[in-house]
Amino acid sequence: MSSRTSPISQAITIRRAAARDAKRLTRLVRGSGAYAGKYAAAVAGYRVGPDYIEAHRAFVAVGGDEQGGRVLGFYSLVLTPPELDLLFVADEVQGRGIGRLLVEHMQSEARAAGLDRVRVVSHVPAEDFYHRAGAVRIGTVLANPPAVPWDRPEFEFRVSSE
Repeated sequence: MSSRTSPISQAITIRRAAARDAKRLTRLVRGSGAYAGKYAAAVAGYRVGPDYIEAHRAFVAVGGDEQGGRVLGFYSLVLTPPELDLLFVADEVQGRGIGRLLVEHMQSEARAAGLDRVRVVSHVPAEDFYHRAGAVRIGTVLANPPAVPWDRPEFEFRVSSE
């Protein structure tokens, strides 16, 4: 099995994002391989600032010793209206279950907040990931040039009350 698809062998901690994480989260968004080529303009000037982190439920996945305690991915849950606004996993650790861990954590946070559904407007290359993670396709969000010049799939996570 290649290192790109090998499971992470150490513990991953998911913790609330802090203002000190803002620059690392911004680099993760801007450096995402999913936004290369024709998609690059969508994140070129994107900023995840301390104000954004404070305003939303943002969480980071941090690796154990093997990864030097660095941020491996993150997500942001907006409560009103319920939406998974951001979800990114570092390119070099994709395929190792970190995205799925973040989705499970998001669903737990949504459940704790009393939500039964969470909307996701997906980036086109992430569509298969959301299907595999259990989201249901509910529509298409039409292009909004110049910011987003392509249509995007719209999904919904149905949050069980467990």
